[in-house]
Amino acid sequence: MEGSIIRIKVFLTLSLLLLPFLNGCNYSFKGASPPEGIKTIFIPTVKDNSGFGLPTLADNMTVTLKNKFIKDNTLEYAEKVNADGQITCTVNSVTDEVLVVSGGDQVSKRKIIINTTVEFYNLKKDKVIWKKDISNFGEYDSSTGGFSKRDEGVALAIDKITDDILLDVISNW
Repeated sequence: MEGSIIRIKVFLTLSLLLLPFLNGCNYSFKGASPPEGIKTIFIPTVKDNSGFGLPTLADNMTVTLKNKFIKDNTLEYAEKVNADGQITCTVNSVTDEVLVVSGGDQVSKRKIIINTTVEFYNLKKDKVIWKKDISNFGEYDSSTGGFSKRDEGVALAIDKITDDILLDVISNW
């Protein structure tokens, strides 16, 4: 009985000590300063030049990117006629690669890699702020589920790449 009370006290003490660090794991881009004159942003539909054959790729990436900017709220989302800046994305390629081969030469895990070109443009000054290639990936279990699992890998890659775009836009002034 006494040993379990000591373990509970130790656990509670460690939990209280670690709590401030765990609380700090949430990140926000608040406090970043946008380029002078850029307070609103417009994101047109992503262009898909990949030839990957996934008809929802451009729309899913566009919606995800817009939602991340709206949620972050460093820059207010606006339609093009009212926006100060614009982010244009073009998907150049999507590859589906073998990641893990298990017994019997069966592919058990695959990786989707999305490569994009992103341009951040100042609409008021009619000038490119920056243009760069950004890529990221999503892994998926290919041993079951077929295309639905592949779509999960695509969704993970889209989530990561749109995080990268948001971070680059609001932190690389």
